[in-house]
Amino acid sequence: MAEFKSISELKKLLSEDCKIEKVEPPVYGSDIETTIVRVSLKCPDGLVYTIKAYKEESSALREFIRLNSKV
Repeated sequence: MAEFKSISELKKLLSEDCKIEKVEPPVYGSDIETTIVRVSLKCPDGLVYTIKAYKEESSALREFIRLNSKV
């Protein structure tokens, strides 16, 4: 199975030392089924990037963040 575009994009930005600033809806605060997820990342160059995922991709993105984030 191919990786979702949003996960590939998130991995790329994280490998460039960008940090997740915000996930909407929150990953840890809610287990509700979502149809859209927005992730905002701030990079060392000062730019802020937003990744959006819809439907099945949104669930996969939330799960990726949940499993790979350092709390």
